[in-house]
Amino acid sequence: MADIEAYLERIRYDGPREPTLPVLAAVHRHHAYEVPYENLDVLRRLPVSQDIEAIFDKIVHHRRGGWCYEMNGLLGWALAELGFKVTRQLGGVMRSERGDDAFGNHLMLKVSLDGRTWLADVGLGDGIAEPIPLEVGDHRQGARTFRLETLDGGIWRYHNADGAMPPDFDFRYHEGHSGFSAPEADEGRIAEICGRLQTDPESMFRLNLVCQRMSPDGISLLLGRVFTHNGKRRLLDSASELDEVLSGAFGLAVDTEELWLGVVGRHDALFGDTAVEEIRFGAPDPEN
Repeated sequence: MADIEAYLERIRYDGPREPTLPVLAAVHRHHAYEVPYENLDVLRRLPVSQDIEAIFDKIVHHRRGGWCYEMNGLLGWALAELGFKVTRQLGGVMRSERGDDAFGNHLMLKVSLDGRTWLADVGLGDGIAEPIPLEVGDHRQGARTFRLETLDGGIWRYHNADGAMPPDFDFRYHEGHSGFSAPEADEGRIAEICGRLQTDPESMFRLNLVCQRMSPDGISLLLGRVFTHNGKRRLLDSASELDEVLSGAFGLAVDTEELWLGVVGRHDALFGDTAVEEIRFGAPDPEN
């Protein structure tokens, strides 16, 4: 059963519990730094649920990570347990290129606190470390700058920091809605896309191994065989090296023997014998 104490222990947070801005920022930051973004279960063809008990068991009890539906699903549950007014928001990664079909490929959170609204999101892998106010303009965190702008039709666009993946996502901001769930139509869309991204043979999540983990010092990124830490790249050459990186950089212990041949085949198809320093990933797929 989902338990807030176990969750806080998982993210190594032992501070105050009151629903205040410092607590919101700290819990968000601890989750972002301690729980990696990863799609290993989708790649292994294991069903990924939006049920909070299943997510809790995976991330807390089994010390795994997850993708946006799991990461923000769990954070949203935890914030609500701590007394925050949090609601789920439908988003669309790279809607700027793919249009409205992208809506539903991302889940983010809205937190109402002391007369202001905050965007919370630990589901990008490389994004904000702490919530940012839902206000147009630049929002700086350390050396990184994020930006929010409004579009037509009540839609907002989040611009990620320079060089971060993905570069942007859009979301529908329902100013008046409250409670934990998004509007019914949005929840239906989120569920539909979550399921399709697991079953569509062309889904990037079924094709590509993706792990990301933020830290105060930078970002660790694993895309297939290419491991990047703070700008330094390394090409993995064996399943044992993959195990080493997953364990050491991301804190993940999974059986990679079944994955390795697929990871190598996908890398060869995309990059051939291109030197690791010369590989260009290009714009990320809009399905985060």
